[in-house]
Amino acid sequence: MSMLLEVSGVSVTFDGFRAINNLSINFAEAELRAIIGPNGAGKTTFMDIVTGKTRPDEGTVIWGEKNISLLGLSESQIAMEGIGRKFQKPTVFEDQTVRQNLAMALKNPRGPFAVLMHSKTTANAARIESIAEEIGLTQSLTRRAGELSHGQKQWLEIGMLLAQEPRLLLVDEPAAGMTVEEREKTTDILRKAAETRAVVVVEHDMEFVRRLDCKVTVLHEGSVLAEGSLDHVTSNQTVVDVYLGRGHA
Repeated sequence: MSMLLEVSGVSVTFDGFRAINNLSINFAEAELRAIIGPNGAGKTTFMDIVTGKTRPDEGTVIWGEKNISLLGLSESQIAMEGIGRKFQKPTVFEDQTVRQNLAMALKNPRGPFAVLMHSKTTANAARIESIAEEIGLTQSLTRRAGELSHGQKQWLEIGMLLAQEPRLLLVDEPAAGMTVEEREKTTDILRKAAETRAVVVVEHDMEFVRRLDCKVTVLHEGSVLAEGSLDHVTSNQTVVDVYLGRGHA
């Protein structure tokens, strides 16, 4: 299986605190992965490094079949390479409709002539309908995004990222603040998305992770502590001691 992203020997220190410590972690072309760990384990810093927000002190971050080093690229260049990130708090255009939000996010040619020639093509309309169906918002396309529930806003933001056709999607705690029904729908959306791209989910909710039914990586003090199925990692005594024993289960 070819690797899409290879993080090797990465470390970063903030004011004397080593947030990431010789971290090595790889992701395949199309897979669903959950990353768990106690607060301060390095989960957010890991995403910051991959997306160019934070520069590590050492190590390599290699992307795609051309073996591009992400460490030499800006945040916008990394996004153009096909890495999308969804933060915990949804950021959608609340005054625009769901359809308009998705339309603005569509991956289209960006040159000046492309903008002049661009119109509401049938291809774009079909793509918007397809994404709306995938995220469960077909019935809400004409609604203002600000009227949506918290869970629906999360789905819309995932849809806006999918519209950009990323090869890797980083999702930060999508289950936070959701109802049980919304959480179930969210796992369905993420599992479907991972059929054609890599989807990495940082999450605290163990039931949510269990429903994702995917490979789990446990981070602790900036390094990989354990990796495998949820049952495998949660039966690891060290994982129990540093993470599950602290009331995070």
